[in-house]
Amino acid sequence: MTSGDGAPPEPGRLRVLLRVAGAIDRLNDWIYAGIRWLIPAMVVLGACNALLRYLNRWTHVSLTSNAAFELQWYLFSLVFLLGAAYGLNRDVHVRVDVLYSRFGPRYRKWVDFLGTVFFAIPFSILMLVTCWPAVRNSWLIREGSPDPGGLPRYPIKTVILVCFVLLLLQSISLAIKGYAALREGRGAPGDGGGVD
Repeated sequence: MTSGDGAPPEPGRLRVLLRVAGAIDRLNDWIYAGIRWLIPAMVVLGACNALLRYLNRWTHVSLTSNAAFELQWYLFSLVFLLGAAYGLNRDVHVRVDVLYSRFGPRYRKWVDFLGTVFFAIPFSILMLVTCWPAVRNSWLIREGSPDPGGLPRYPIKTVILVCFVLLLLQSISLAIKGYAALREGRGAPGDGGGVD
């Protein structure tokens, strides 16, 4: 986050970066607003699948379909994969909180910033590179379900890539906001630049 001469970005550049971060945040908020409606649909579909499976015993007629079962877990996959970046932004993700809760606010800012830059961003890039061949191959063969009457697999596999693009963007947003927060207090943790 430095300019060509090694100096920190000017306040004007930082404002532009913060606007970019805000746009990324709004994108993930917008996606969440759409996928949250998939949760009741998934619950209703799951209840119907369970009820029809139960009725199969009494009627001895197959009332269920593989497509309906697969659609249930496709909906779950959409919620989980597309909601991951929203969870990261809202800090509602799983956090291994062994020492973090004991840190002061300034240390937490440093931990969040460094964790984002050295773990979240590289992990998202690694997963994009790793998942790309499997998704590409799935599209090449138009991969379908191994079960009769099931759904195609290649569209849902594509959502894996979308998930990590959104996570990468959200991680960049968090890094920008983290940098701005640290810049307000200046200095390294414990050097008097902020309350620890």
